[in-house]
Amino acid sequence: MSKKSPKDLRSYRWFGTSDMRSFGHRSRTLQMGYGRDEFMGKPVIGIINTWSDVNPCHLHLRDRAEAVKRGVWAAGGFPVEIPVMSVSEQYQKPTTMLYRNFLAMETEESIRSHPLDGVVLLGGCDKSTPALVMGATSAGLPFIYVPAGPMLRGNWAGKTLGSGSDVWKYWAEKEAGNSTEAQWNDMETGIARSFGTCMVMGTAATMMSHAEVLGLTLPGASAIPAADSAHPRMAAMAGKRIVEMVWDDLTPDKILTRQSFENALVVHMAVAGSTNAIIHLIAMAGRAGVPLTPDDFDAFSRKVPVIANIRPSGGFLMEDFYYAGGLPALLKQLKSLLHTDAMTVSGKPLAHMIDLAQVYDEDIIRPLDRPVSTENGLAVLRGNLAPGGCVIKPSAAEPRLLKHTGPALVFETYDEMSKAVNDETLDVTADHVMVLKNAGPVGGPGMPEWGMLPIPKKLLKQGVRDMLRISDARMSGTSYGACVLHVAPEAYVRGPLAAVKTGDLISVDVEARSISVNLTEAEIAARIAAWTPPDRDYPRGWGKMSAEHIRQADQGCDFDFLEGTAKIPEPEIH
Repeated sequence: MSKKSPKDLRSYRWFGTSDMRSFGHRSRTLQMGYGRDEFMGKPVIGIINTWSDVNPCHLHLRDRAEAVKRGVWAAGGFPVEIPVMSVSEQYQKPTTMLYRNFLAMETEESIRSHPLDGVVLLGGCDKSTPALVMGATSAGLPFIYVPAGPMLRGNWAGKTLGSGSDVWKYWAEKEAGNSTEAQWNDMETGIARSFGTCMVMGTAATMMSHAEVLGLTLPGASAIPAADSAHPRMAAMAGKRIVEMVWDDLTPDKILTRQSFENALVVHMAVAGSTNAIIHLIAMAGRAGVPLTPDDFDAFSRKVPVIANIRPSGGFLMEDFYYAGGLPALLKQLKSLLHTDAMTVSGKPLAHMIDLAQVYDEDIIRPLDRPVSTENGLAVLRGNLAPGGCVIKPSAAEPRLLKHTGPALVFETYDEMSKAVNDETLDVTADHVMVLKNAGPVGGPGMPEWGMLPIPKKLLKQGVRDMLRISDARMSGTSYGACVLHVAPEAYVRGPLAAVKTGDLISVDVEARSISVNLTEAEIAARIAAWTPPDRDYPRGWGKMSAEHIRQADQGCDFDFLEGTAKIPEPEIH
């Protein structure tokens, strides 16, 4: 492979020529205290950092940026840190999904408009991984991803806790009267014990795993606990590696192929990954020019068993997964199902990582012939209620609900639903099918994680812990239960879900991949014509832009004007 020369660097246009503009660029770099020998003729590496004081998942990324810089300097590059929106899952409302495309745009434009030759992406919390990858893929420069890593195991009253999953579990017990307010409050101090992302196989861990199997991280990077000393070492190694990638011109189009995305689908099913990944992977693949649909997910779910014994579908946490060998060990168990010649940022094919991997605990990372669950990690259902499809995670649901018919209990808004479930006189049984409308990409707005509708308090006290729930929303990847999500098209844009009324019989058959309401097409059309959606109109700003341009869930929720692989010209320098 022929390597670039200093004059081939993209940043040469800013720093290397003999004109007034280059004089200005050089003098302003000198103004920042750098010597000419520190930046002239060297790859300029942008560190795109999603650190924020209101994002506990990314609280350490300020320090990790320094580790990356250390690696860049050591390899002969010139690092520059560029802050971008943090998309804090815990605090940003109404939902970070509303801002995924914002971060993708900011990432792409930050890369394109600055004198960068290569990029290191720092993220990890749910939407940051897909957003950063989408933007960097569209920008087209060599990039490497440094995942934030999971937080340490939770601990409370001698029990190991998993963030998110155990919150839902213990909240249900509290509402049922089986635990006290004092116990609930005490749990807050032990469920999140360090910086880092959720340590179950939620959306964060799922997407970081996907980034690794796609070939976008160093081998083994995705599962390193955020607080482990191996994490800053990995960040420094990524800084070194991106400089080499620039000289080798290892751009994302050489890594993100149909084969690499099929590898991600295999891993997704094997870890029973978050349902959110369907939306994100479709959007990421679209930026790479790889057609991907929900049907691809369903096809892979039928042939790949769940072999990662990680909550919420299994029993262990991400820290345990790391000690058991992490993603390389999982890939070793999955080798027969993978395209092992897929290229990675290491400059070597996936096979190289697999050959070096070891499985240290086969209870956590199971062989294919001894899976954690015989249920599919994910299933895509279609029918007159969801002509564009919808999603369920069978491995996280009670088996009795995987083939079920029951009367609908319908809510037009989340506030209406939230009030009703706390009413102990609510007319509801365990056979009812709870339905929430107007929580999709436009109707939410931004498709919030409202899909794990709370079990009505009346049923909790009767011992019910799962029931069929349907919405056009998403749910947290840390959630569980018989939740049918991402109904497309959504109710707000007058999809069939808008027609459903309380009492209508709804049937779900996961094995047959079907979902339907007992209404004729004419009845659905008549009801929709008479239906008025709630007011969601934004008079201006980002909300208005999102509502006008966002795609539906089955298309990845990207903006129509961001899709595709058309090249944008390099910025003129005058």
